[in-house]
Amino acid sequence: MINQKIKVGIVLRKVYILTLFSIFYFLFSQNGYSQDSVKRPKIGLVLTGGGAKGFAHIGVLKVLEKAGVKIDYIGGTSMGAVVGGLYATGYNASQIDSIFKATNFDELLQDYIPRTSKSFYEKRNDELYAFSLPFNKFSIGVPIALSKGMYNYNLLTKLTHKVRHVRDFNKLPIPFLCIATNIETGEQLLLNKGYLPQALLASSAFPTLFSPVEIDGKVLVDGGVTNNYPIDEVKKMGADIIIGVDVQDGLKDRNSLKEATRILVQISNLQMIEGMKEKVSKTDIYIKPDISNYSVISFDKGEEIIKKGEEAALVVYDKIKSVAEKNNEFKIKQLKCKGDSIQIDKITINKIKDYTHAYVIGKLGFKQGQKITYDQLKKGINTLDATGNFSAINYQINDLNPGDELNLNLTESKNKTFLKFGLHYDGLYKSAALINLTQKNTLFKNDVISLDLGLGDNFRYNLDYYIDNGFYFSFGFKSRFNQFNRNVATDFNNGSLFTQYGINTLNVDFSDLTNSAYVQTIFAQKFLIGAGLELKHIKIKSKTVENNNQVFENSDYASAYGYLKYDSFDNKYFPKKGWFFNGDIQTYLYSTDYTNQFNRFTILKGEVGITRTFYKVINLKLQSEAGMSFGEDSVHFLDFVLGGYGFNTVNNFKHFYGYDFISIASDSYIKSLATVDIEFYKKNHLNFSANFANAENKLFSTGNWLSTPKYSGYAVGYGLETILGPIEIKYTWSPELPKGYTWFSIGFWF
Repeated sequence: MINQKIKVGIVLRKVYILTLFSIFYFLFSQNGYSQDSVKRPKIGLVLTGGGAKGFAHIGVLKVLEKAGVKIDYIGGTSMGAVVGGLYATGYNASQIDSIFKATNFDELLQDYIPRTSKSFYEKRNDELYAFSLPFNKFSIGVPIALSKGMYNYNLLTKLTHKVRHVRDFNKLPIPFLCIATNIETGEQLLLNKGYLPQALLASSAFPTLFSPVEIDGKVLVDGGVTNNYPIDEVKKMGADIIIGVDVQDGLKDRNSLKEATRILVQISNLQMIEGMKEKVSKTDIYIKPDISNYSVISFDKGEEIIKKGEEAALVVYDKIKSVAEKNNEFKIKQLKCKGDSIQIDKITINKIKDYTHAYVIGKLGFKQGQKITYDQLKKGINTLDATGNFSAINYQINDLNPGDELNLNLTESKNKTFLKFGLHYDGLYKSAALINLTQKNTLFKNDVISLDLGLGDNFRYNLDYYIDNGFYFSFGFKSRFNQFNRNVATDFNNGSLFTQYGINTLNVDFSDLTNSAYVQTIFAQKFLIGAGLELKHIKIKSKTVENNNQVFENSDYASAYGYLKYDSFDNKYFPKKGWFFNGDIQTYLYSTDYTNQFNRFTILKGEVGITRTFYKVINLKLQSEAGMSFGEDSVHFLDFVLGGYGFNTVNNFKHFYGYDFISIASDSYIKSLATVDIEFYKKNHLNFSANFANAENKLFSTGNWLSTPKYSGYAVGYGLETILGPIEIKYTWSPELPKGYTWFSIGFWF
C-alpha cells in the first residue's frame, strides 16, 4: 500500500514537472515570437505629387531596396500615387524606371491617338483642320482639358494586368491607398477600393492638363489639391514608421512664375505649405530631393530627377538602414509580366442614346469570345476615342472565372456641332482659308454631316454625309466642287490644239462638280471596301484660243465605282512606318457628251507605298502607282494628268516632281517614287526625292510600260510640321526640261 502511494506520488511529480516545463516552454516560445513581432515595426511609405518631379520617387525606391527595407504600406497622391501604385502591384524600382523611360510623355500629355487607330474619315479630319472648337447655340466653347487621359489609362491598365481582378487595394502585394479631390465639394477622397487604374488616373488628374475622372458619381481631380502628403491615412493602415518623400514645390516668387503650370501648382500649394510643417514633424525619415530647378512637366529630364531622388535618400542612408530587415535582409523580387493577353468572353456597354451597340463594337474591332492583347484593347479604345463622340470612356476588366468581362462606361459628348478652321497655299489652287461646320446625330444615330468651304483665290466646297454602322455596311453621300485657273502644258487632246494653233501652253478655267452616293464597310478588320454611284460635271474653257467657242468641255458623266483601301502610315506627310494601298475601278456609263466623242470606258488604278526608318532619323519611302483606261476610245478629259506637288489630288490628277502642274496627260501611266527624309531636328525635315514614269495612250497594250522611263524628275526640299499642317519648300527639276521649279506649300492639303 505504501509502495503504491510512493509510486503514485512519483508519477504525479513527473506529470507536474512535465506540465510546468510545457507551460514555461509555451510561454517563452510565445514571448520570443511576440518579441520578434514587436522587433519588426511596420513601415509605411508616403509619396507626394509633383508631376515630372515625381521621378525622384524612383530614385528613393532604389536606395530603399539597396538598404533592404521592406515596405508594408504605401500611400500616394498624383505622381506619387502612380509610382506607389505600381510598386504596390509588385514592380521593383528598376522596372518602374524602365517603364517611365519607355513612356513618351509628349504623347501622354497630348492624349496621342496613333493614326492607325483612326478611321479613314477621322484621318482626313485630323489632316485637314488646324483647330476645332465646339459650337452650341451660337456660342463657341473651349475644351475642358488638354487631355482626357486615355493614353495614361490604357498604359496603366496594361501595367496592372497581374492585379486586374483586385478590387480591395489592401489585398495588393503591398497594401495601398491614394488621394483624389472631389471637385464639386472641395473635399479629399481616400481611394483604397475599386479599379486600380481608374483610381490612379483620378489621383493624378492635374486640372486643365487632364479631364476630371468620375468614380461612383463623384467628379474627381488631382489629390494634390487637398492632400498631397497622406501621412495620417498611412498611419491608420497600421504603419509604425513613416518614410516620406516630398517632391512638391514651396512657394515661388514672381520671377519663377512664368509658366501656366507653375502658376497652377502655386495655387494648389497655397494651403498645403502650412499643413506640411506638422506632417513633416510626424515623419520618421523625411526625404526632400533638391529638384527646385525642374517643373511638373520636365519629363525630358527624367534621368536627372531620378538621380536627385537617389542622392537625397543617400543623405539619410543610416536612418534608412536602421529600419531595414535585421536577420534576413529583404530583397524585392522582379515582377514577372508574361501574361499580356485577356480572354474577352463578355462585353457590356452602358445605355447610350445616340450610338448603337454595333457602332461601339465596330469601333473596338473585336467581339465577345476573342482572346486579345492589350495592344488590341488599346487600339480599340483609341479608335472609339478618335470619333470624338464620347467625352469620357471608362472601362474595367472584371473576372468571369474563367475569362474576363470588358465593362464599358461611355459618356456621350454633349458637343454635337463643331467649327473647324484651316489655311492652305499651293501652286495650283493658290491661297485659301478653310471653314468647316460639322454636325453629329442630325437625322439618325451614328451619322455626321460635314461641310467644308474653301474661301480664297478659287472657291471650293466639300459636303459629306455619313452614317457609320461599325462592322455592318455604312452609307454616305458626297458633293464636291473644285476649280482653278492656270497655264497648263496639256490640252487634254493629245496636243492637237497646240499643233493647230501653234502654242505650247494653254490658260484654262477648270471646274469639277461631283456628287456620289456610296456604301462601305471594313474588310478583315483592316481594309476599307466600298462601292458607289457618281454623277460628275466637268467644264473646261480657255481664252487663249481666239475663236467663237472657248469651251472645250461642258458635260455630265454618270459612273459606278468600287474601291479597296488600306493605310497604316503613322503620318500622312512625313511617315516613319507603315504602308498603304489604294485600288479603284470606275466605269463611265453615260455622258451628255458635249464633244460628241463619248463611248463607255473604264478606268482602273492603284497605288502602294511603304516606309521604313533607319538610325531613328532617316526615313525611306517607296511608292509605286499605275492606271489605265480600257474600252472604246473616248473623251480624254478624265485622263491621268501628272505634274506639280502640294495640292489635294482629285479625279486623276497626280503629283510628279520635275514637271509643272498638269503637264503630262494620257489614258495610261506607271510611276515610281523614292524619298529619303531626314528629321534632323524635331519636326524639321530635309528630303530628297526621285520619281520616274511612263505615260502614253494604251501604254499597257503597247508594252512600253516596261521600257526605260520616258519622264523623270527630282526634288530637294525642307519641311516643317506645324499646327497648320506641313510647311514645305521644294526645288524640283527634270533632265528632260530646260528649267526647274520652286514650289511652296503651306498647311494641310484640301
